[in-house]
Amino acid sequence: MPIFVFFIIIPLIELALFATVSEEIGIWTTLLLAFLTAIIGGALVKQQGIQTIISMRYALDKGKMPLNEIFDGFCLVAAGALLITPGFLTDTIGFALLTPPFRSLVRQIIRKHTQWEVSVSPNNNSRVYNDETIIEGEYEKLDPDDKLR
Repeated sequence: MPIFVFFIIIPLIELALFATVSEEIGIWTTLLLAFLTAIIGGALVKQQGIQTIISMRYALDKGKMPLNEIFDGFCLVAAGALLITPGFLTDTIGFALLTPPFRSLVRQIIRKHTQWEVSVSPNNNSRVYNDETIIEGEYEKLDPDDKLR
């Protein structure tokens, strides 16, 4: 049923909204409005995407799991897809996903209806050594064949 709604009902609603808006403001203005929402939405998605990546890096640098930032990233991808799709319903949902309060509301609803378990294990490759002792030395590469002689 959800796939049916997504691929059949939503485009029908979009067509009805497009026809209604075209009758009110004209077809060319409606087309321009649809084009502008895609352009403006794309710019906003890019800006917020960069900010989300910066926030994610900051959380990772502090040793925290960036779950909220990952969720925001998924919301921004969805918002971008919805804003590129022509139509006023998808644009409205896309612009709503660009607002942090709406994303927070969606996050709370998803948390309420799902159960997630996240485990964090230390990464041995990213150790930070605070010891300032430096051991200097020299090395010489040996040929494995020379050891046998």
